[in-house]
Amino acid sequence: MSTTETPDSQAVPVRHEVVRCYSELASTMSLMASLARAKEWERLPELEARCAAVVDRLKAIGTVSLDAVQLEQVRNLIDCIHSDQEEVCELVKPQLESLMAKMGQLQKRSELGKAYGTPY
Repeated sequence: MSTTETPDSQAVPVRHEVVRCYSELASTMSLMASLARAKEWERLPELEARCAAVVDRLKAIGTVSLDAVQLEQVRNLIDCIHSDQEEVCELVKPQLESLMAKMGQLQKRSELGKAYGTPY
């Protein structure tokens, strides 16, 4: 540390990184909600992976004291993230249930085919 740097001045870039990470999570979750509303499921796994990478980055940063403005920004971003995440879950859940039902039907057909020699 140079004589002009203080521990607090080193924390400033980290604080900005924390806010940037939450901002990226919020924008990604918003995009996921838009895609889920449009039933464009194919991009969701890629965006989920992006969210996981950002969460990993936040974990790597660790605990950081934010100033009042940054703390308010992060709180607002977290509210948006939670809201969009709930919407995505509600929209994806019926799709997963449908997929599971179809997989169950295919499994039964396969078992019947093996038991009775009928190819399916």
